[in-house]
Amino acid sequence: MRIATQIIKLTNKIFPQVPHPFNLQNEGRETYAQWQYRKGGDTIKFFLEACTAEEMFRDKLVLDMGCGAAGKSLYYCSLGAKHVTGVDVVEHYEEEANALAEQLGYKDRFTFIRASAFSLPFADGSFDTIIMNDFMEHVSDPERTLQEALRLISPQGAIYINFPPYFHPTGAHLSDVINMPWVHLFFTEKMLVNAYKELVKGMPDEKERISLRISQKENGEEYFGYINKMTLKKFQGILRNLGVVPFYYREAPLRPWMAPLAKLPLLKEMFVKMGVCIIKKPLAPARKV
Repeated sequence: MRIATQIIKLTNKIFPQVPHPFNLQNEGRETYAQWQYRKGGDTIKFFLEACTAEEMFRDKLVLDMGCGAAGKSLYYCSLGAKHVTGVDVVEHYEEEANALAEQLGYKDRFTFIRASAFSLPFADGSFDTIIMNDFMEHVSDPERTLQEALRLISPQGAIYINFPPYFHPTGAHLSDVINMPWVHLFFTEKMLVNAYKELVKGMPDEKERISLRISQKENGEEYFGYINKMTLKKFQGILRNLGVVPFYYREAPLRPWMAPLAKLPLLKEMFVKMGVCIIKKPLAPARKV
């Protein structure tokens, strides 16, 4: 066993484990979709400083980009959305999403689409609300994805984006098996890939976790393809490239007392919990990517 893996296993005994939907599902406590539905309020709470849930969803045609198992999409149905379309590329999420939609009675107001978020089969201006909750840090081409959202939003609509920056304590998105905060600042990606594979070994969903998290380059090198290492700086660059001036933008600190640290140029990426952005039309012309 490699030294890095041994150290990470040791730190797992020191730092408390964060409740994670993958583990809750393995324990038979709730499915990923059920967990998303239960936590639905958390997916919009940062936007409520600038608007109301009713303004976001009541009688709206909603697109949930990167919906996962779509529990959060169904939560938006519960807030009065006229219809919610959830988009994700993971095949097995579709069955889970549709099962929960039927269970909750939202089957006629929900559609799951398995497709790339930057090439969707909808006409221009098809949606009143587009939400990207914890998604911009995952998509392979975030600039094209935002450009697609700009195409799909109606003239009176709004795009809601929130994401934890990469240097956030759990920005590596490995907290299902690694408890150490900021672990990606102390170990190389190769070390973390090896540790992750060792830590999920023998779990009932071992293959699914590895398939979801880990990709392979042409030379055979493994890396975490599940995330794009999105930072606040990169996101702001995307907005500039597309000529977008947000209606609302905030960098929420990890804790209220950390607000001063979340404003320091060299440290802010580590102490910001969530980048929050609301985009409304009219916009400056978006350049082609």
